[in-house]
Amino acid sequence: MVDQRSVDVGEVRLAYQTSGPPHAPPLVLLHALGEDATDWEAVVPALARSRRVYALDLRGHGRSDWPGDYSLELMQADVLRFLDTLGLGPVDLIGHSMGGIVAYLVAEDHPQRVSRLVLEDVPVPRPRKPSTPARPDGVLTFDWEMVLAVRRQIDQPDPTWLERLGQITAETLVLAGGPHSHVPQDGVAELARRIPGGQVVTIPVGHLIHHAAPEAFTEAVSAFLEENFRPTAKRERGHRL
Repeated sequence: MVDQRSVDVGEVRLAYQTSGPPHAPPLVLLHALGEDATDWEAVVPALARSRRVYALDLRGHGRSDWPGDYSLELMQADVLRFLDTLGLGPVDLIGHSMGGIVAYLVAEDHPQRVSRLVLEDVPVPRPRKPSTPARPDGVLTFDWEMVLAVRRQIDQPDPTWLERLGQITAETLVLAGGPHSHVPQDGVAELARRIPGGQVVTIPVGHLIHHAAPEAFTEAVSAFLEENFRPTAKRERGHRL
């Protein structure tokens, strides 16, 4: 059973869904740009068998507050306040795409807060050619101003994000979507290499791995979280550059 909840974390109120045994190890899920906690519905039941799962709506998304003030660093701060407010000790942390950036920022700056880290098809933080996205028609479930602010940061990331990847101490699994993903896969592989001991597994179904291949996703993630990581998908061992 999934519970819908919300909590004040300073200047914003964050909505989240929680499921799984109350006293099981905590697992926090961070969604991609323009998504929300419901994006994880295909994989939460399997993950919640052995974890207390917390799926957040990040600021500017879903049922969380849309304060008009946005950056990936503010989302990072929100996640840390969420952990503090709920009294969660070291957590396992999964982030998809933009949520993966927020996740590795948490793990870089506060390594003691993250036990295991899963980054799903997350780009390496290097500058890319800026583009202006077109606003979708109709009513949105996210703040369009948030999209513009975050896209600017992804296009021109803070150089220290790349430098600090080597500070991550959490055991890290990087899931790559393969050639069908719009995210450059050489950058995904570099992200894994820059994280000490990072492991990369390719599930070649494109960017939305947990949607396109939920069983393969949960199998790889569950094995990794249970310290019995023997993936059948393509695997490489990462190292620091």
